[in-house]
Amino acid sequence: MDLDHYEHCDQRHDGRGIEGVSEIDLLIPLDPETQERRLLHKLDKRILPILCLLYLFAYLDRSNLGNARLQGLPEDVLGGDPTGVLFDWVNSAFFFTYILLQIPFTVLSKCYNPRIWIGCSAILWGTCSISMAAGRNFTDLMIARLGLGTFEAAFGNVVVLYFSFYYTKAECGTRIAYWFGFATVAGAFGGLIAYGIEHVKVSIANWRLLFILEGTPTILLGVVLHIRASGPSRVHSQFLTTAERKIAISRMNKGTSGDFGVVVRRSHVIAAFQDWRIYVGGVIFFGLNCALASLSAFLPTIIATMGHTSAMAQLMTVPPYAMAGCVLIATSYSSDRLQIRGPLLVCTSTIGGLGYMMLLGATHQQNVRYGATFLITSGTYASIGLTHAWFSHNLGSETKRATGLPLYGAIGQCGAILGSHLYPLIEASAFLLFLAALCALLLSVSFRLDNMQRDQKYGKPDPNDMVDTSELADKAPAFRYLT
Repeated sequence: MDLDHYEHCDQRHDGRGIEGVSEIDLLIPLDPETQERRLLHKLDKRILPILCLLYLFAYLDRSNLGNARLQGLPEDVLGGDPTGVLFDWVNSAFFFTYILLQIPFTVLSKCYNPRIWIGCSAILWGTCSISMAAGRNFTDLMIARLGLGTFEAAFGNVVVLYFSFYYTKAECGTRIAYWFGFATVAGAFGGLIAYGIEHVKVSIANWRLLFILEGTPTILLGVVLHIRASGPSRVHSQFLTTAERKIAISRMNKGTSGDFGVVVRRSHVIAAFQDWRIYVGGVIFFGLNCALASLSAFLPTIIATMGHTSAMAQLMTVPPYAMAGCVLIATSYSSDRLQIRGPLLVCTSTIGGLGYMMLLGATHQQNVRYGATFLITSGTYASIGLTHAWFSHNLGSETKRATGLPLYGAIGQCGAILGSHLYPLIEASAFLLFLAALCALLLSVSFRLDNMQRDQKYGKPDPNDMVDTSELADKAPAFRYLT
């Protein structure tokens, strides 16, 4: 991390002292563990609430097509779309720009204040979401979805990258789970909103009202992020004490090291494109996103085929997402405590695959099919959270993370395009989740063997020591992977 970002932290610019810190607090000596716990609490209060809310609405904005489909969008705009092909293309259009722009946007974001970067992207994707309500034909919807993908590409991987700046490898997984867990909240919340809108009598179509209600809060949050002094930022001068500044810098250099200044290391960008493990991670993410996209777009439809009305199908999507959120946080917390990622990822991916197999096999047992949706959502969401946490540390340097995270993410999002076309061929999703489990096992063994070889050659390092990753990134002799 750049030391200049922490200059002059002991005073607010208006001379009133430090926000949230009394003079008594400054005089009482605290042990290092208590100081670090206080710092972590401050970081959580500043970073997590606004980013979690933004992800909630980002996920609502990208996944509400499944709800809009049951509220008459194809009949009103797509000429009925009897084959479902036009709807599939509108659904997958989001991913075209989302995939192409993830890498350049994430690398470029290192050069800007995240409060401004994320705030601008939120305002713009919220505008695109609302514009869906004004769609009159297939072309209008395609343009709005392409714009939505463009501006959400500047958000998701950027947040995971910033988490790796603030949190250690023993904390990052749980924070990513809190953040990504709002995707499951969005799934549940989206079903409740759609159920409520289904019963509202207004002068416009219900699906148009859905896009307006779910897009407007995104714009408001983006504006709040711009004007709010305590938004997420790498510039901590307004709320850290001198002691906290030193602890923050020390924390960011536990088992790795941060960049000094606003820098993008070309050699690390190239190293990311040459790292075979990132491409294996892409295969894992491909399978997970294929399953997730298929689920997000078609879960209300799948439940409706069990004999329920469209309104009841919207409501019955809530419990599977609620369960998924609980499992996601539990597995990520366990992963942080045990400092393992791969074995848990193998288990959760397998659970999701088994859920799809149950959905495929129990054609006449509707209770079993509904129960299978719990396994699918829980296994898939937990697996994605673990994958983000795994690579947020194992790429070593900031620049390699800024390149590698969106690289495997872009490969994975191709699975989202496939997933939006898969239903009712759900056996493909099951196969891809089992493939993700095998790839996770391969990566875990590979990381473990690499750690053992470095231990034999260089000795075991202290996990709290700073590791110079400025030249070799994760290939530095003292760097150790999470397995």
